[in-house]
Amino acid sequence: MQPDVLSRSITLPDDAWQLLDWLAHRPAPSLAAREARPQHAVAALLDGVGNPQRRLCAIHVAGSKGKGSTALLVESILAAAGLKTGTFTSPHLVRWTERIRIGGVELDAQSLVLALEALRPVLRSYCSREPAHPPTFFDVMTAAAFYLFDRAGLDVVVIEAGLGGRLDSTNIVMPRVSCITSVELEHTELLGTTLEQIAAHKAGVIKPGVPAVIGTLPAPALACVLERCAAVGASAWVEGYEFAVTVGESADTTLSLELCLPGVSLAASIPVLGAHLGRCAAIALACVARSGLVADERLAQVAIAGLANARLPGRTEVVGRAPWRIVDGAHTPASALALRAAIARLNYVESHWLLSISSGKELGALIRILLQGANSVTLTRADPLRSLAPAVMAAEVAAQFPGIPVYCLDTCAQAVAHVRHLAHPDGLICCAGSVYLAGAVRELLC
Repeated sequence: MQPDVLSRSITLPDDAWQLLDWLAHRPAPSLAAREARPQHAVAALLDGVGNPQRRLCAIHVAGSKGKGSTALLVESILAAAGLKTGTFTSPHLVRWTERIRIGGVELDAQSLVLALEALRPVLRSYCSREPAHPPTFFDVMTAAAFYLFDRAGLDVVVIEAGLGGRLDSTNIVMPRVSCITSVELEHTELLGTTLEQIAAHKAGVIKPGVPAVIGTLPAPALACVLERCAAVGASAWVEGYEFAVTVGESADTTLSLELCLPGVSLAASIPVLGAHLGRCAAIALACVARSGLVADERLAQVAIAGLANARLPGRTEVVGRAPWRIVDGAHTPASALALRAAIARLNYVESHWLLSISSGKELGALIRILLQGANSVTLTRADPLRSLAPAVMAAEVAAQFPGIPVYCLDTCAQAVAHVRHLAHPDGLICCAGSVYLAGAVRELLC
């Protein structure tokens, strides 16, 4: 049965959590379906609860990689300035409520229920009017976040875009600053098969007259983004031109940074392992500077304090030592290379890997990058629907690294117990391949 036929007989679950689960398991709309929506669903939902997005002071962060880390770093810097923040990021590691933070704290479950109940009559009405184009899980979570942020009376909110930018649910917000962290070939079935096409989607977050912050992009993507900035009169700060970062020598789990922006230079440290996160720190600081929410004379002091207190769960995260236990959501070749560069800073005598990789990802490339020099690999299935079967991954490992011992375990709990048994106290356990795995194993490995 086609999705549009299924949607013509929509009965919404009565329980709020069942409603979210129902939405989360509906098929994602194609690019054509997104383009065809007569009115963006999130706009209709927000209109039904008084358009709270119009009252938000927002910083909007898009990009292929690094946007979630950048959003959390912006939050940390703004909090150090004494501002009350709201932050919307995705995906979550374990709980839906992780996507919405108020004052740096994960939303409580009852508040999310409150928002869903406020949205339910609007959602029901919209589904009856537009049965072929029902809202998505992300539409509803975006609307819930904006509704709750407005009620909380915040000074500023930090919004991470979901997929792309131009057609993304979050793009309904009119921000104080727009940001694009990076552009890579990703979600090509939805965003296009060239860097220029993907950049055009990301550039859709850049609004008329709104300052823009742009990370280091490939030349074709940068040209596309700057063309958009010029077309809408958005002044752009570009990494490597208006602002820059140098990552210096530091302790194994702390980065030292030299950050330069117009009129401001400072030295800071950030408690993370991956040097690539230093770029996210520079982009975050540029966003704060361009927002005008922190006085120029306070910016260096606030940045130093905010970066020192930053926490980035599931991003080259050290969750334990003896052995080193690292959790990362790396699921692309670029993020896998960044992870390898990060763990190269650690001293260990052997490495044991725990992997779960989702279908549709570049399995061969991920295996080739991650398992260089590995002493073993344990394979599991973090998500029953989205993750590849361990046997499929095992065949690829055997083809590329026939000498590496391979273990296939049905559950994440079994896999963690197994890899902990294998690891030497002076060794390394590294878990990677998907955000689903990162969420499933973080607490098990602590």
